[in-house]
Amino acid sequence: MTIDIEITRIDATKTATLEHRGSPESLNNSISKFIEWRKETGLSPIGSSKSFGIAYDDPSTTEPAKFRFDICGEVQEIVAENDYGIINKNIPGGRCAKIRHIGPYDQMDDKIRYLYSTWLPESGELLRDFPVFFQYMTLFPEVPEQELITDIYLLLE
Repeated sequence: MTIDIEITRIDATKTATLEHRGSPESLNNSISKFIEWRKETGLSPIGSSKSFGIAYDDPSTTEPAKFRFDICGEVQEIVAENDYGIINKNIPGGRCAKIRHIGPYDQMDDKIRYLYSTWLPESGELLRDFPVFFQYMTLFPEVPEQELITDIYLLLE
């Protein structure tokens, strides 16, 4: 498998975040809740704000009840307390390794494992204290699953 990894820089990003805690099987319910908040408030418009996911755990090795994943949308202002449970967080800026993935989200696992288990030890790079995260360049259903574009990031020292 040939995987292109780019070393790049990203800017720090303020986000409106819904913390999904629990089974990966129910992640789509949390995503729907976040989309509903986005549409209702307009504070993180899909058309003009970046969309992210932060993966704290590997769903294949984490007990479902302990799985953690943040669903995020870029914001310019602080999000007020709300009934959706949306909170303010930040994605730090700086150097990072980036892989572009084209296709369904459930086919990203091999690229993520490659980043951690092969590329990172061979690169001599050091990780910052932040989990792998994704920037969703295109979203379903606006494009078919096989055409989804997702950038996978690891923050580096």
